[in-house]
Amino acid sequence: MSETTAHAQTHTQARTQTHTGQQHPIRLYLLVWGLLFVLSAFSYMVDYLGIQGFARWSLILVFMMLKAGLIVAIFMHMAWERLALVYAILLPPALVLVFTALMVSEANYTILTRLAFFGTAP
Repeated sequence: MSETTAHAQTHTQARTQTHTGQQHPIRLYLLVWGLLFVLSAFSYMVDYLGIQGFARWSLILVFMMLKAGLIVAIFMHMAWERLALVYAILLPPALVLVFTALMVSEANYTILTRLAFFGTAP
């Protein structure tokens, strides 16, 4: 009988331990929500102020990356994950961006080489 009681007590303790987890304060989520609102307002201000050219697109992309980073870090709980999992999720898209940049530079080199040798625009 004592074995059954001991087993029941350890089972109850294990069950109560599984129900506890990380609790993040609501203040953090509200702060991030406010930051997302402010970053979105800045993004709309770029259009409202009529900024054009390279500055427009660079500002829009910077605000977009900041918002995406906040969403991934806080709302997808990446800030509290192990570093190996963070690398496994964030490293492949970063490498895709690097390889895309390499392809863009290679495309520019190819078009400039064709223009130099053939002398006509495509």
